[in-house]
Amino acid sequence: MTAPILREVPVCDVRDGGPLRHAVEASDRARALRDDCLAWFPKRARHLVPLLDSITRRWLTRSCSPYVVEIAAIAGALEFPGVWFLNGSYEWGCTTLARDDDAPSSAPWLVRTLDWPFPGLGRHVEVAHMRGAAGDFYNVTWPGFAGVLTGMAPGRFAAAVNQAPLWRRTQHPWLRPYDMMANAVATWSIHDIPPNQLLRQVFETCADFAEAKRVLETTPIARPVIYTLAGCRSGERCVIERTEREHLTRVEETSAANDWLIRRDFWEARVGGDQLFRASPTEAGGNSKLRREALAAWTAPFGNGFDWVAPPVLNPMTRIAVEMCAAQGVLRVAGYEKYPENEFPVTVTRTRVIAPTADTPREVVAAL
Repeated sequence: MTAPILREVPVCDVRDGGPLRHAVEASDRARALRDDCLAWFPKRARHLVPLLDSITRRWLTRSCSPYVVEIAAIAGALEFPGVWFLNGSYEWGCTTLARDDDAPSSAPWLVRTLDWPFPGLGRHVEVAHMRGAAGDFYNVTWPGFAGVLTGMAPGRFAAAVNQAPLWRRTQHPWLRPYDMMANAVATWSIHDIPPNQLLRQVFETCADFAEAKRVLETTPIARPVIYTLAGCRSGERCVIERTEREHLTRVEETSAANDWLIRRDFWEARVGGDQLFRASPTEAGGNSKLRREALAAWTAPFGNGFDWVAPPVLNPMTRIAVEMCAAQGVLRVAGYEKYPENEFPVTVTRTRVIAPTADTPREVVAAL
């Protein structure tokens, strides 16, 4: 295979205008992303996108999300179906670690991979420089997406979202899609904010780690989720395992994949791809545990070309990798894509390094 041309990860200053401005100014890239993602669906299923948009729009409109008007404006500006569906899609697999640095500063770092089945997410990943009442922050995102899955606020905190386990009504692997659909139907009656949109609200309004932790623990949400949060001082790190109303926060073992650390009845770790109909509950839990423990065992410094992104953390659905240190104001982003001739995804972007100073953010691009 010919090595892919490494594309720079764009950094878009949308402190005035937010995701709506991002979508309008990057409309061509938003359409390319939508087309790449739809290529993952069977051809017949692609005709259902307008229907999925309509269902998602009705659900979000009934929620207490403060970003519904903004999403409607984005959909209107882009003028193609899929925007509502993208903003209602749940977070897929991820592997995340928060740990203190071994350097004298002992500043917490948060690193994560985002594993989704959709092609194009690695090629089209961008960084949106945004602003809220509490200050500036950087959102690792795509044009047209209103929430935050991965973000860093210099001098405040960094945070990421992982998909929570699947609530199982059945046990057979073939019935996983039924359980997924049943959970989606149950979500229809919940009017609380989606987890990724709550994380954006936290970046916009929370002044520090303690406030962010409290809001992420206590705010009612529409779906279970796993948050990983890292502040600026040694020990300011945690994993928050959330159901719609309850939380379990861990401050010691601060790595996460797609299962609860302490197994609970009727919950099953997430699986994807060709394992959806095949993996037993034990195998599903084993995959998540393997990824989490492999990343937790990493002791080398970060910033060495994402050398920690290796199997089993690297897997066929890995699309982005991120390293963040809010204390130092450092954010590094790399995109990955899977090609048929490769066993694992390969890097398709040049690493974007953002290192703001106290005065003016400066951006440095370094080739892998």
